Formats: sequence, C-alpha cells, structure tokens
Amino acid sequence: MKQIVLAFASIILLCSCGSNTSKTTITEKMAYEGVSNYCHSEYDWSIAEDNPDIMTLEMGEETDSAYQVVFRSYTGALVYFNVDKNNGSTRMEEYVPALDIKNDVGTINLFDYI
Repeated sequence: MKQIVLAFASIILLCSCGSNTSKTTITEKMAYEGVSNYCHSEYDWSIAEDNPDIMTLEMGEETDSAYQVVFRSYTGALVYFNVDKNNGSTRMEEYVPALDIKNDVGTINLFDYI
C-alpha cells in the first residue's frame, strides 16, 4: 500500500511541476518596458534627439486580458502594441491617420525584450 501511495504522490508531483513554470502574468510596467525596448531597437530614434516630442511611447487602453502600448513615429504613424497579460504575446497594428490606413504588422514575444 505504501508503494502505491508513493507512486501516486510522484505522479501528482511530476504533473504539477510543469504547469507552473511558464505561467507569468505581465504587469503594466513589463508591457511598457518590453515595448520600449523593442521600439528602441527597431526604430531610428536619432531624429528625435533634437526634438524628443516627435516620437513618443505611452500606455493606451487596458482590458481584462491585454495592455495596449502606443508608439507614435515622427511620421505621424501610430503602432498599437496589444500585449496579452497572460503570456506576453504581442500583436502589432500600424495606423496611418493621414491616409486612414490600418495594417497588421506582426507579432512579438514580449519576453524577448524584457
């Protein structure tokens, strides 16, 4: 009987170990930091050295499942980063107000930039 209990306990332990390791909830600060790091690595910020206000990054709307971080380029285009709070997957959508054009521009894993 003791062997059955030990075997059962081992199975429960093995099953529970893998389920908690990849579960990290994204905070608002993490979402902003990761998107900021991505934007600074992918976009040329040198044009904003003399006038930092022409390129901005700010928090947008928040839902129960996602944060939105908004990047505004010196061209006036906006990139909306929708960060999933549960897993860090981030969908990007570019909007050009002057032309009223929206495009999905890809996805990133926020954890690659934190």
